[in-house]
Amino acid sequence: MPQDPDFELYDNVGRDAEQIAAARYGIATRGDLLRWARRDAKPFLAEHPLPDKPVPSPDLAPYLAALAAAQSHAEVSAVTQHLLDAAEPALRAVSEYLYAAAQWRGQHRGAAKGSPPKLLMEAASRSLSVAAIADQADLTTLRATYDPAPVPHLPDRAPIATGLPPRPPHAPPAGPAPGR
Repeated sequence: MPQDPDFELYDNVGRDAEQIAAARYGIATRGDLLRWARRDAKPFLAEHPLPDKPVPSPDLAPYLAALAAAQSHAEVSAVTQHLLDAAEPALRAVSEYLYAAAQWRGQHRGAAKGSPPKLLMEAASRSLSVAAIADQADLTTLRATYDPAPVPHLPDRAPIATGLPPRPPHAPPAGPAPGR
């Protein structure tokens, strides 16, 4: 199988473990694959320019300041719920894109478990799971604070007699240990 002309075996000087292993086995590293894809996608990206800057992240300073000032579970919950509400549109957008990428040109139909389309669909689902898990943790804390499980009340009774004598305490065996 011919290798990509851009692929060169490396000497180990200044290389990380992935690069050394890739050179040993004659395979491409993650960096190689991404570099080749960027090179081959240049004409496409010229026709379909994408933003160069990362998607803006929310300013966490007010959330972290409020969290540091919180004195009760209710206050922590209020901050957590506000952050989850603010992050939900971005998480949903990422999930929708990953789902669309999984469905690109029908590649998801009949795809095997662990295949790229199935992994993309799993990633789409998990991106929303982050908020759901955080919400569940918050609600579990609030339930423990506001609505703890009732403690069963047992009437004071004498222990039920079984008619058997109590067990003797465990005693070590007497005498010499048996031979082999």
